[in-house]
Amino acid sequence: MPHSTPAFSPAADLAWETTGPGVRRTLVAYNDDLLLVKVEFETGAVGALHQHVHSQISYIESGEFEVTVGDETRVLRAGDTFYAAPNVPHGVVARQAGTLLDSFSPMRLDFLPA
Repeated sequence: MPHSTPAFSPAADLAWETTGPGVRRTLVAYNDDLLLVKVEFETGAVGALHQHVHSQISYIESGEFEVTVGDETRVLRAGDTFYAAPNVPHGVVARQAGTLLDSFSPMRLDFLPA
């Protein structure tokens, strides 16, 4: 069964879910090939090191993050991006409260509501 959001998704209609201490996310838009997720972090919150079969590109909308991709760690700020190839470990720590826009290809079925 194909998955897709409507053509338009007003921000006021987005549902937020807490994913860990100081972290919440909302599914902005998706279809079977692509998923866009907005993730908000409080200062000090952690997106634990993990890996998955999806390609991930993340855009730092605001804040400051210590980002690890593979064996490299950098500090990224608003306007910066990072790419995590499939099965490459990656994670973040919010040095300042901020927001990431994460895109995944293909779409992550595990993020969809039950």
